[in-house]
Amino acid sequence: MRQPPPPALVQDAASPATPDSPLAASTVPQLIQDLRTYQAELESQNKVLRYSQAASEAASERFETLFSGVPLALMVIDDHDMVVQSNAMAQRLFQPTESDRPLHFLMPFVSPGCTEQVRQAFREARVDGHCEATEVVFTIGQDGAMSGDLHIARLESAQESVAQYICAVVDQGPLLAERRALQLSAAALRQRNEQLRSSESRLEAIINSALDAIICIDKDQRITVFNPTAAALFQCPSSQALGSLLTRFFPDAAHALALNQISTQAFLGEMLALTASGKTLSVEVSVSFERHPTGETTTVFARDLTSRKRAEVQRSVLEAQLRESQKMQAVGTMAGGIAHDFNNILSAILGNVELAKEDAGPNSPAQVSLHEIEKAGRRARDLVRQILTFSRNEAPRRSPVALAELVSETERLLRVTLPPAVELHLHIDPNTPVVMADAVQVQQAVLNLCTNAIQANGDERGAVTIELSGVEPDLRLCTRLGLAPGRYAMLSVLDSGKGMDDDTLLRIFEPFFTTKEVGQGTGLGLAVVHGVMRSHAGAVDVQSAPGLGSRFTLYFPATETGTAATPSTPAPPAPHTASEQVQGKHVMYVDDDHALVFLVERLLRRRGFRVSGFSDPNKAAAELRANAEAYDLLVTDFNMPGYCGVDLVREAQRIRPDLPVALASGYITAEIEQSAIQEGVKALIHKPNDVEELCATVQRLILDNATV
Repeated sequence: MRQPPPPALVQDAASPATPDSPLAASTVPQLIQDLRTYQAELESQNKVLRYSQAASEAASERFETLFSGVPLALMVIDDHDMVVQSNAMAQRLFQPTESDRPLHFLMPFVSPGCTEQVRQAFREARVDGHCEATEVVFTIGQDGAMSGDLHIARLESAQESVAQYICAVVDQGPLLAERRALQLSAAALRQRNEQLRSSESRLEAIINSALDAIICIDKDQRITVFNPTAAALFQCPSSQALGSLLTRFFPDAAHALALNQISTQAFLGEMLALTASGKTLSVEVSVSFERHPTGETTTVFARDLTSRKRAEVQRSVLEAQLRESQKMQAVGTMAGGIAHDFNNILSAILGNVELAKEDAGPNSPAQVSLHEIEKAGRRARDLVRQILTFSRNEAPRRSPVALAELVSETERLLRVTLPPAVELHLHIDPNTPVVMADAVQVQQAVLNLCTNAIQANGDERGAVTIELSGVEPDLRLCTRLGLAPGRYAMLSVLDSGKGMDDDTLLRIFEPFFTTKEVGQGTGLGLAVVHGVMRSHAGAVDVQSAPGLGSRFTLYFPATETGTAATPSTPAPPAPHTASEQVQGKHVMYVDDDHALVFLVERLLRRRGFRVSGFSDPNKAAAELRANAEAYDLLVTDFNMPGYCGVDLVREAQRIRPDLPVALASGYITAEIEQSAIQEGVKALIHKPNDVEELCATVQRLILDNATV
């Protein structure tokens, strides 16, 4: 900077001095001094100026270096949107390839949606000196795009007529990606927390609804979790159990847990537990050990064995009943198989006795022996009927029966043979419901029970009591006896005899099992009672103890409809000779037993019939095909080796439809009867039948067919 000359020099220049003047002598040294001082000042100012210039150049270099090397896209833009200056980062950002648009102006790179936002930012920067536009989308290349923040600052310059701005573009792509990643991570974290809360809720619900008692304890064996099942099992509220020692409910738990902490899970088996009141429980226990940084947790699972043990006892009872039922079924099958041949033998015996009595005459001494033979045969016949009653599995022929009338009739039968030392008492409730039953079978069962009760008293004085009333058994009794819930007619027979021990009670319903002396019992009485009650969907219950007598109780399902029926009475016997209308009528009799065929031939011939007997059903069928019109009646056995009587009936109906047919069998079930009736059988003859019954049936069928 140029300085003005000193005043002395100016003054001297205005009025020059002469060498001889006094002023010249005094001012020259001063002027020289001033000049030297001024020179020194000029030199100092030049030095400062050079330093300032060097500093300015250094600052300019630093600015250029900073402008070029800063890792931001920097641009200097004027009011006309012209990019006056840009650094390399800006060039790489906005022009990544040489074919892309050059960075001469900024606004062409701004997407249409952000144009107004950027212009408004420049206007604010002109006024305020700076502004910022966030998340501006810039179009890069042909298809590329970048999202960034635009920072604008106005440059102060007195020499420039057009305002300039320095702009920095901060690429928000990584930040947005990181922000997006953080948002996704936060969403995943929230979802994970929600899953944890849901898992905790499910776990709590599972623990609270578990059928087993679940107890969690800490390292000091103090209870931290006590679910509702545990509260119910140990009769202790959860609030009172929390914090208690596990030994309060499991006295032996400490020792058992110490021995099993090697593994993560252990099954301790059956243990003794205590309720809050001190009651002992039998439980099955398993444990789970969980170790974590803050300590360890032990979970105890306890299952009440009371129901299981009760079920095991019930299962044992049911298994015993099943074995008994299977044994009864096996014996019944055997009895049914034996009955066929036995019936034929009895029929031959009784029929021949009847013929022998006729041949001997009424005054013959043989009549006594024949009468005894007939009486023994009839006892054998009754025995076979008891066996068949026991062995039959089909439903009986039921009708509404008033048990009060049946018991009263049974009483009249019993009093005839009642020993003098035994008293008979009846307690009958008039409101006893009617039952659907086979009156004959029920009366037989009651007679068997009363006979056993009378014999149980022996020669000592005693009493037999019959009780009849309507009851509704409780659920426990229904479960034990296998009864359906509902109303029943209860018939009990009590005696004051010696009673029975447990071993005897287990076998009383076995066929042929008896505690009586030889000749006093067959062992079929109670077996028949059991068969009758089974076929009537009822049950028999027994209560007895040594020295306390016995009580047998029959439960019959009650019915609300129908009129009660009484036991039927046998039909009157037929005459010894056939009527004139059936004299000479031809009867075909078919049976595989030769003795029975021979008996029936002799029997019917004495009554005036003509008889053709066949022991081979095939020969009988062949005879029918050859001479069907020669016969007035066909009587055939049901069960023959390799042949069924129904098949012969079917063949006879095909050959001659108007021929009356009767079917004989010692084991007639409901299925057999229904099948026979469908095939056209006119009558069913039960073996062993009375001679007069057989003759009466033959005569009736022939007469009925003659009147058609």
